[in-house]
Amino acid sequence: MVRVLFLGGLGRSGTTLLERLLGQLAGVSPLGEVVHLWQRDLVDDERCGCGDRFSACGFWQKVGVEAFGGWDAVDPRRVHELAAAVERTRHIPRLALGRKPKGLDEYAGYYSKVYSAAAAVTGATAVVDSSKHSALAYCLRHAPGIDLRVVHVVRDSRGVAYSWTKKVMRPEAETDEEMTRYSPSRSALLWNAHNASFGLLGRLGVPVLRIRYEELLADPVATLRNLATFADLPEAAHEMSFLRATDDGYVADLGPSHSAAGNPMRFTIGTVPLRRDEAWRRSLPKGQRRLVGALTAPLLSAYGYRFGGTT
Repeated sequence: MVRVLFLGGLGRSGTTLLERLLGQLAGVSPLGEVVHLWQRDLVDDERCGCGDRFSACGFWQKVGVEAFGGWDAVDPRRVHELAAAVERTRHIPRLALGRKPKGLDEYAGYYSKVYSAAAAVTGATAVVDSSKHSALAYCLRHAPGIDLRVVHVVRDSRGVAYSWTKKVMRPEAETDEEMTRYSPSRSALLWNAHNASFGLLGRLGVPVLRIRYEELLADPVATLRNLATFADLPEAAHEMSFLRATDDGYVADLGPSHSAAGNPMRFTIGTVPLRRDEAWRRSLPKGQRRLVGALTAPLLSAYGYRFGGTT
């Protein structure tokens, strides 16, 4: 059984940062957003977090050989067909009831092979998939050979909404391509749907640990040690020398990673200050703040957020 830490939630909630921090722990191998590997890496040959093209990255080529006998044996079109058939939010009720759509076992099997191969290549106790998609987590619940543990990452919905309005380039594509943007109302509805789905997953017997973005930045040492215990990582994983407290909070020393896809932060190497992004308080128009707050009020309250913005 390969232990998989699946980082779930809506994008712009801090999952890439959490994955980078987890990647500094002994026994952990971060893989990035594996859900995008089939298109962005196998087809588009975009850059790995280490800086190399996917086809030139020694780590991912070893994983391909271990998992499939080489990436040439994988037909990305088939994976896309299966994803369209089974990995959809509308299928979550069926998956929650244990009714598996046709093709689910085959689709989940691709991920299981990637995870197992990555663990074998690195000798890791656990691999991290920061794909975030709730529907994928429900699919992986049925995957063979996976010890699935979900880390549900939440952030104040108003901060998430503001982040989705910002223009962010995708440097790995080496074009003028931007990351997707959503309106505040659209992101609020997605925030509700994704977070509620992970809450339900926990009631179906899948181990789920909720982490708030704001708490991670306030005390990363305690948060990561809690995660290490949740993941049954070796004792060495509780050593946090890469984190340093300063007068202004914490800083983290990040090494290179082999993240297959995700936020541009996956390319960052060196000392990174861990600071809460509170720009939404002054930059998200008051009307939009109130709208997002109203649309997400029940879950905001359940997660310990106040409508005034404090936690």
